Order: sequence, then C-alpha cells, then structure tokens
Amino acid sequence: MSESSNRSEERLSGAKVIARALQAQNVQYMFGVVGIPVTEIALAAQELGIRYIGMRNEQAASYAASAVGYLTGRPGVCLVVSGPGLIHALGGMANANMNCWPLIVIGGSSERNQETMGDFQEFPQVEACRLYSKFSARPSSIEAIPSVIEKAVRISIYGRPGACYVDVPADFVTLHANVNSIKCCLCPRRAQYQEAGRTVWIAVPAHSHGQGCRSRQPSELCGCSQVQIDICAEELGNNVKPAVTLLGDINAVTKQLLEQFDKTPWQYPPESKWWNILKEKMKSNEAASKELASKTSLPMNYYTVFHHVQKQLPKDCFVVSEGANTMDIGRTVLQNYLPRHRLDAGTFGTMGVGLGFAIAAAVVAKDRSPGQRVICVEGDSAFGFSGMEVETICRYNLPIIVLVVNNNGIYQGFDADTWKEMVKFQDAVTVAPPMCLLPNSRYEQVMAAFGGKGYFVQTPEELHRSLKQALEDTTAPSLINVMIEPQSTRKAQDFHWLTRSNM
Repeated sequence: MSESSNRSEERLSGAKVIARALQAQNVQYMFGVVGIPVTEIALAAQELGIRYIGMRNEQAASYAASAVGYLTGRPGVCLVVSGPGLIHALGGMANANMNCWPLIVIGGSSERNQETMGDFQEFPQVEACRLYSKFSARPSSIEAIPSVIEKAVRISIYGRPGACYVDVPADFVTLHANVNSIKCCLCPRRAQYQEAGRTVWIAVPAHSHGQGCRSRQPSELCGCSQVQIDICAEELGNNVKPAVTLLGDINAVTKQLLEQFDKTPWQYPPESKWWNILKEKMKSNEAASKELASKTSLPMNYYTVFHHVQKQLPKDCFVVSEGANTMDIGRTVLQNYLPRHRLDAGTFGTMGVGLGFAIAAAVVAKDRSPGQRVICVEGDSAFGFSGMEVETICRYNLPIIVLVVNNNGIYQGFDADTWKEMVKFQDAVTVAPPMCLLPNSRYEQVMAAFGGKGYFVQTPEELHRSLKQALEDTTAPSLINVMIEPQSTRKAQDFHWLTRSNM
C-alpha cells in the first residue's frame, strides 16, 4: 500500500487536531490545570513540542498565558476544564483584554448530546466568555477546529490585542476524523507585535514656553495641546479632548513622527518654565525617597528595602511587582532598563497576577535568553492570592527570586505583641481590623517545603546577603521574606493616583 494511501486513511482525534492547529499558528506555550475533558489536549500539545506548564489554579494559568502574549507577541494558551475551571480563568481573560495582551483560552465543555440535560459542569461557556473576550466560539465540527483556532489567534493579535475563547465539547476531544478532511490554516503574522492597544499622549505646548504645564498625567496637563494615537477609532477622545487624533498602530505612527522630526528637527526648549518645574519636582521626589531609604531604624521601611534591592538587581532582569504600597513604591525605585521587562497589576489594577507573570517570564527567558533572572516582588497580601504556585516554580525548577515585603497586612498591619493583646480576650473576627494579616508569617517556609531556598530577613545586612546568594544560585528558586515596619507607608502624594477624566 502506498504512503499516500496510508495517509488518506489516517485518522486524528480532536485533541490532536487542536494541537496541530495550535502548532500551525506558532503557539509555543500552554498553561493550565488538566482534567476531564482536556487532559488529552495537553498531552497532544506536548507531543508536538508545545511547552505545557501545569499550574495550581486556572486564574494563575490565564495570567501566565496572557503574560506570554505580552512578552513574545504570540498568544499563550490557557487550557481549562469545563464549568468552574473556565470561570476561574475569566479573571485572566478580563485582565488581558484591559491590558490589550493576546491570549487564547481553550475550555472543555459538556458533550453535545448532553446539552440542556444537566450534564456534569454544564455551563453556557461561549456566552459567558463574550463579556471578557474579543471572540468566543465553538467549532461546529472537528474539521472546523483549525479555522476557528486560526481566527482566534488572528483576532487576539490584530487591532487592539486581547483574549479569545475556543470552546471544545468533550466528545470532540476523542472523536476521530480523516486527516484529509482537516485543513490547517496559515499562521497570521504581524511584522512586529506592538503596544497596539495603548493610547499615547504627546503634549504639545500651546505657547512657546509651555506656560501653565504641570508635571502630571496627560489628562491633567494644561497650557498644552494633546495628540492622541490609538489603533481603535472608538477610543479617540474618550478621556480628554485632543487637539489632534492619529488613528494607527502606535509603533508605526511614532516611527513616522520621528522620521518627520529628522526632516524638521525640533526640541522642546530645555530652560522653559515647564521643564524647570518638572526637574525641580524630580529632585524633590528623589531627595524624599533617599531620606526614607537612609533610615537605619528597625524594622525597615519600604524605601530602605527597595534601595538595597535596586543596588543588586541585574540590569537585564525581569521585574514582576504586585501589591499595594509594595508595587506603588517599587515602581518609583526599582528601575527597568529594557522594554517589556516589567510586569505588574497593569491597566486593570489586578491583584493575584504576580507568580503567574513570573512563571511566564521565567519560561520565556529560559528559551530565549538563558541566565536572565526574574525577580518577583510581592506584598504579603498579594503573595496570598497565588502563593501555591511556588510549587509550580519548584516543579519546573525555574530560578525565580520571590521577594515578599511583609508588613503583616493589606496597606498596614500590626506587630506580634499588638496582635496578641488585641485577640487575648476577644475573637479576632470581631476585633481584628479587616486589613490585618497574621504577624510574622513565615512565607519562606513555603518555598523550602517544595525544595527551594527560603530566607527570613529583618535587617539590611541580611537582605543584602540573602539576595546576593539567591542571585548567585542560578539552579534553584528562592523566596526572601523581608519583615518591615507594619505601619510603614509611602511618602505623601501631591495628587490622587487614579487617572480621572477631564472631559
């Protein structure tokens, strides 16, 4: 029998069709929590060389897959089981849409002949995902799977990037079809993944010296005309009324603007009133931060911790930051020198993203730039959202350094003595303030329990020593639990941090 005849009789399961379709779209990473009916999909993907990272929670898996989309320009896949499994992933889909990061979620669902009959974990998944995605569909047949996956990948990348959902009935996974009836679609390409979903504001002085401009977010700039660039026409003019709107991909439009500046050189006057105000404000902020960082009292404050961390961070490292004060202060102190090397709560202000983002960055770094470190800086409250992903980190031996800045609470907490007195005569549920967490929790022991290295830190010297050791060890993950003053906070702010419309 000829080879072509053998091939014409070859039959593929739905799981293998899905894997081949993903491979054809140049999907390289899949994160998920397997179970009925999607386990076979993960196995088929691995057989074709797609990297599968099993997470401990679907929410963390969806965050990780979306971060891959941001870091690489190709969507990562989040694989989930039906019903509750998919619902857990909705947070990551919403976050990806708000951040404009490409993401594909593939969810198992009830068998087609069991619909409306109360099947196990039956849920209107396609309809539910439409609120959190750009595209949500179920293939009509196994033969239709490649075209639906191609469309999902294409839509996740084109225009404003975002999340797309593909629903897979349980019977599709094991059902077989003739290989000749299945056509894989070409991979959609973009010359280069851009921050297509971001609005860029260019402040153009209304007067030659920028009279009245202030060093605040663009929506608060006065005395300036503003130019808005966006790939989505519906977003133009949403937050302020721009003097000029430019519709297009931000990278392409910015390149055109720079080419025009090359032809007609222009530079903002370096001694203008606005620049001088801005430079004075920068000096003032730097002085205030240095004063806080120089304090030698114990427990340490945020600025002291970040000052010592910043001195040792490699310039090419990925910084993942999550928490309230931990992230807000860390953004101003922990510096990045390369594009797409900082991941944090982002546009949606999402908590729980930290360890999923760190795992994604470590997996990508392992493939593309071995030796590049990932530093995940977590508040103690933020760490609680996805702390069990430490096991995932250890299982795949990802040399991530998790740094928990521990103030015993959300925003602020209490020291151990105050806590003991507070709960001595009354139940904690009636007297403990809602923002309090258990004092002096030993988060480093979670890492040690799974085979990584844990450090408990109370002084700058201990912090310096433990971080040095963690950076030198490129073979194992570490967690540094840094105790700080429970009432520590950030320096006073001149204006509210939320972006507000000035329409």
